[in-house]
Amino acid sequence: MTLSAKHFDEEGYLLNLCDWSEALAEEIATQEGLVLTAEHWAVLTVLRNFYQQFEVSPAMRPFVKAVAKELGAEKGKSIYLMKLFPGSPPKLAAKIAGLPKPANCL
Repeated sequence: MTLSAKHFDEEGYLLNLCDWSEALAEEIATQEGLVLTAEHWAVLTVLRNFYQQFEVSPAMRPFVKAVAKELGAEKGKSIYLMKLFPGSPPKLAAKIAGLPKPANCL
């Protein structure tokens, strides 16, 4: 499902969380130069569950802790998340997951 620009804010974050789908996540990832693997999907699931529970997109530290809790200590490391989501893992993963930009990420 391709959405038009009016469905996103000026930074590319989805305005209505209900518009998100796995197909849309694939499209956003492609626009960001990523091909989603099972590892990406596992992290995106953790992120969406975090948002469902706390109604906020996590910054790096809570993001790392949530991934470690759900996927194990070896994946709950910022280096691992940087490899999957280059630049700012919380921002890029939130964008692909259809979630708002983390509040304290520039």
